[in-house]
Amino acid sequence: MSTRYSKYLPGFIFICDLLLLNIAGYIANFIEFSTYRPENASALFILIINVVWIFTSFLSQSFKVRRPLLLRDNFNRFMLTLIYHLLIVFGLLYFFKVYEVSRVMLIITYITFFGLVVVHRSLLFISLDFIRKKGFNHRKIIIVGDEKIAKRLIHSFSDHPEYGYDLADYITESQILQMTEKEIIEELFSKRPDEIFICYKQLDDELLKNLIQLGDLHFIKIKVVSDLMLSNSFATLVNYHNVPVLHLTSNHDLPLKIRILKRGFDVIFSALVLIGGAPIFVVLFILTKFSSKGPAFYKQERVGLNEKPFFIYKFRSMWIDAEKHGPQLSSDHDPRVTPWGRIMRKSRLDELPQFWNVFKGDMSIVGPRPERQYFIERILEHTPNYRKLLRVKPGITSIGQVHYGYAENVDQMRERMRYDLVYLQNVSLNSDLNIILKTLRVVVQGKGK
Repeated sequence: MSTRYSKYLPGFIFICDLLLLNIAGYIANFIEFSTYRPENASALFILIINVVWIFTSFLSQSFKVRRPLLLRDNFNRFMLTLIYHLLIVFGLLYFFKVYEVSRVMLIITYITFFGLVVVHRSLLFISLDFIRKKGFNHRKIIIVGDEKIAKRLIHSFSDHPEYGYDLADYITESQILQMTEKEIIEELFSKRPDEIFICYKQLDDELLKNLIQLGDLHFIKIKVVSDLMLSNSFATLVNYHNVPVLHLTSNHDLPLKIRILKRGFDVIFSALVLIGGAPIFVVLFILTKFSSKGPAFYKQERVGLNEKPFFIYKFRSMWIDAEKHGPQLSSDHDPRVTPWGRIMRKSRLDELPQFWNVFKGDMSIVGPRPERQYFIERILEHTPNYRKLLRVKPGITSIGQVHYGYAENVDQMRERMRYDLVYLQNVSLNSDLNIILKTLRVVVQGKGK
C-alpha cells in the first residue's frame, strides 16, 4: 500500500514538538509558582521559547523522518536543534535583560521537554516500524542495473521490512542495453514508482541527468547505489564538483555536526553541574581539605585530543606523597588512598572538578579516559591502535569505564581500550546519554574504585 500518509508526518511532528514544549513550560511554571498561569517574565519566557523553536525547528528540519528509520539520527537532529534553541533563548533573555526568569523554571522546562520528546519519538518510531512491517505506509520502488548489486539491495530490503519498500519492478543491465533512452524513461515512469534505485557501475551522464530532472518533476526520488561493500562506518561522501567520491579511512574523524552537538551539550551540561552543584563542591572542598594534610584539589598532566597535554583536576583522594616512587595506577585496597578519598572514589565524587576541564574544552563529558604519557608509551608498544583514541577528546566517563572500570595495570588498560574503540564507531548523542545514565547507576551503587 503506497498511500502517502507520511506526507502529513512532518507537520504532525512539528505540532507535537511545539505542544510538548508548551506543556513543559507550563509544568515548570506550576512547579516553581504553584500555578499554571504564567505571568510577567514567565509569560515572556514561554512566548520567546515558542517563537525561537519555530525558527530553529524549520532551519534544522528536525521534524522530518527519513527512510530508513533511524531513531538515533532523528534524536541527533533534535538535540542539535534543542542546543541552538537554548543558546538563542539565553541570548534573547540577556539582550532584553529578562533577568528575573527563574533558573529553576528554565532548567525544568528543558529537562521536561527533552524527556517528553524522547518518549514521543520512541513511540512514534515503534509505531511506524510496526505499521511498515504490517505492509502499510510502503513505497513502490524500481531497481535498475547490475544484477549482483541489485540482489544485494533486494536482500537488504527483505531483511528490513521496517524500511517500507515494495519492489514494483527490476530492470536488468542487459534489458537496458537493448532499449533507447526514451524507452527506458517510459518504462520507468509508467509504473509511477516513489523511488528509483540505479545499481549501475557506469551510466550515461545525459540519461542520469534526465532521470534526475524528471524525478524532481514527478516527485520521484532517484538514488544511485555503489558497488562497494563497506566493513566499517568510516566513509564520507565528498563531492568534487560533478564527481562524487567516497572517502574511506580506518580512522574515524567525527563529522562537524557531531562535534558541534557534543561541544554544545558539554558546555550546557558542565555549566549546569558547576552552577547547580556549587554547594556540593563547597562541602567536598571542606571535607577533603580537613580530612588529610594537603590541598583539596589535585592536578595532573594528561594527554588529550591530538596528543596535546593538559592538566586534569580532581578532588585529592590520596596522600600528598602518593607517587614519590614514580607513576603508578591505583588498585583495590591501595594504601595511598586516604579514608575520605576511598569514599569519594567509590562514588566518583573526586572526578567532579573535571567538569571545569569540560567547560574549558580540554575534555568532553563522554570519551576515552585520558592517560599519562608514561602509560600511553607502554600501551603503544603492544597496541598501536590506541593512537586512534587520541583523535577524539577524552571524557569524564566512557563506555570502558562503565563496563570495565578503572585499570590497575597496562594489560587492563589495553583490555578497556577495546570498549572505547567500539565507541568510536558509534559516536552520537544517544550513545553519550546512554553512557551517562549507566555512569549515574555506577555512582548511585558506589561501584567505583
